[in-house]
Amino acid sequence: MLPNGALDAIPLWAVFVLTGILVLAAVEGGFALGRHRRTRAAEEQAGAVGTMVGSTLGLLAFMLAFVFSFSSARIDGRRTALIEEANALGTTYLRAGIMPEPHRSEIRRLLREDVDAQVEGFQILRTAHSIARVDTIHAELWRHATALGRENPNSIVVGVFIQSLNDVIDYYAKRLMTARTRVAALVWFVLYTLTFLAMFAMGYHVALTGTTRSPAILLVALSFALVICLVADLDRPHEGHIRLSQQPMMDLQAMMQTDNR
Repeated sequence: MLPNGALDAIPLWAVFVLTGILVLAAVEGGFALGRHRRTRAAEEQAGAVGTMVGSTLGLLAFMLAFVFSFSSARIDGRRTALIEEANALGTTYLRAGIMPEPHRSEIRRLLREDVDAQVEGFQILRTAHSIARVDTIHAELWRHATALGRENPNSIVVGVFIQSLNDVIDYYAKRLMTARTRVAALVWFVLYTLTFLAMFAMGYHVALTGTTRSPAILLVALSFALVICLVADLDRPHEGHIRLSQQPMMDLQAMMQTDNR
C-alpha cells in the first residue's frame, strides 16, 4: 500500500500530462473495442449503453467532488491551526516577560527560534529539518517551565505561563496533524481507476453510435486533467501553486524581532 501523498514524487505538471494521457488512452481503447463490437454484435443498443455510461460519469463526478471538498477543507483546517498556534506563541512570549531571570531571556530566545524555524522551514521546504528543530526547542522550553514550577510551586503567574506554553505545544501538534492529513493513496487509486473506466465507457459508447472521434475529446481530457491537477495541488501543503499564507507567523516573527532590539 502506498503512503498518503502518494503523488508527491510526481511534479504537478507531470500529474497534468499523465492524467491527460490516461484519459485519451482510455477513450481510444473504449472506441477501439466499441468499433470491434459494433461489427460483430449488432444487437447491442447504443441507447442502453449510453445510460450506463451516464451513470458511470455521474459516479466519477461525485468522486471528484468528494475529493475536491476534502482537499479544500484541509486548507481551512491548516489555516485555523496556524492562527491558533501563532496566537498561543504570542501569548506565551508576552507572559514570559514577567518570568524571573535567567528563565525570561532564555524562554523568549527559544520562542523566537521556534517561530524562525517554522517560517524558514515553510519558505525553503525543509520540513523535516524544521520539525526536528522545533521539537528540540519545545523540549528546552518545557525544561525551563519545569524549573520554574519547582522554584515557584505556589505562583499563579508561573502556572498561567506554563498553561500557555502547553497550549503552544498542543497547537503545534494539531498543526502538524492537519498538514499530514492527506488524500489517501487508496482514494487516489479509486479516483484514477474510475476515471479510466468512465472514459473507456464513453469511447465505447461513441463507437457504438457509429460516429467518428471528435476533437472535443481533447477538451474532455484537458478538463479532467485540470481538475485532478487542482486537487493534487490542494493536497500538497508545502508546495504547488495554492499555498497557505504564513502571514500570521511572519507578523509574530516581526513583533518578536522588534521587541528584542
